[in-house]
Amino acid sequence: MMKTAAAFLLCVLSASLASAQEEKPVPKDSARISIAGCAHNATFIVSRPPEGEPVRSDIEAGRRFKLHGPKHTLSEIKTHPADMIELTGVVRRADLEKPRGVGLAGGRVRIGGGSPQAPLGDPATNSAYNEAIMDVESWRPLPASCPSR
Repeated sequence: MMKTAAAFLLCVLSASLASAQEEKPVPKDSARISIAGCAHNATFIVSRPPEGEPVRSDIEAGRRFKLHGPKHTLSEIKTHPADMIELTGVVRRADLEKPRGVGLAGGRVRIGGGSPQAPLGDPATNSAYNEAIMDVESWRPLPASCPSR
């Protein structure tokens, strides 16, 4: 009787650990990406990864992401403003598309890029400013430092 209960408890614990280690499913309209770069508060700027690092991404350097996620994870990231890090998270596929039109003023102004019904207003929420939202799942430090601001 005791052996059966112990075996059952062991099976339940191993199943719960296996399910906890599985990645969350990605919605159909999103993609899980890993990118290298530098974080400043809740903004992440993509950089080229250091030589020899296995970070592969087709996202160009200089692209900005607004970070969302667990407060604990975001507070850990904020403590490394001078260090290059790798983020893994989920981003909408529509936000990963390259912007259309011609960029001026560092890409903040686009000529011919928006549709006529594109909203105007707050740069933090306006997709025309090319700052996508990333739901951060994990991060790790990289052996490089960020350029000074």
